[in-house]
Amino acid sequence: MRWSKTLNQKKQAARVLASLAAVCMMAWGIYRGEVAVVLGKAVNVCLECIGLG
Repeated sequence: MRWSKTLNQKKQAARVLASLAAVCMMAWGIYRGEVAVVLGKAVNVCLECIGLG
């Protein structure tokens, strides 16, 4: 029982750490102004490849 509890705590810690890393990377991308680049590419995919325009 004790082994299972520590394993679950390690998994939870890994999930929290991965989530924190993801949030930090998203914030860094927003800070660098990459939101406009991603949005521009998304618009091009919709208009050219899928043919919504």
